[in-house]
Amino acid sequence: MGELAEFPFGWRVFLRTYPWRRVDPVPWTPLSKPLSECRLALVSSAGFVLPDQPRFDESIRGGDPSFREIPSDVEVSELVETHRSALFDHGGLARDPNLALPVERARELLECGRIGSLGRVHLSFMGSITAPGRLTRQTAPEAAARLARDGVDVALLVPV
Repeated sequence: MGELAEFPFGWRVFLRTYPWRRVDPVPWTPLSKPLSECRLALVSSAGFVLPDQPRFDESIRGGDPSFREIPSDVEVSELVETHRSALFDHGGLARDPNLALPVERARELLECGRIGSLGRVHLSFMGSITAPGRLTRQTAPEAAARLARDGVDVALLVPV
């Protein structure tokens, strides 16, 4: 785990003064059937887009709360990582997008029967949202409804 001292001064001040939100109690829904019968979708905050999709809008103060649909049959080498933060090394994601959107690992789980099926799409959000109000009020319910329409039982969040 990194240390606060590793960040530039301005970011240390920001991280110490940011009004972090706590969710208590944590909303939790137990599975109603075995994982081997569930449909899984991946949800990443790596800011992945496909080459023909618009990039996330970095001019939006507080962060772009939108999401992009990534088809389940995507070739991970096609993914373009557009995460706006300069506070981590993006090299690993460039070498292996599965680190933040483990599509190939999910396919392996499907092949060996650990999950029942994959959703038609996975969702990609921009991480580093410092003003999450729009995300929690508008985008998250829209994303959840999108996955529900696809019959997704389990969404695996891969935060970046």
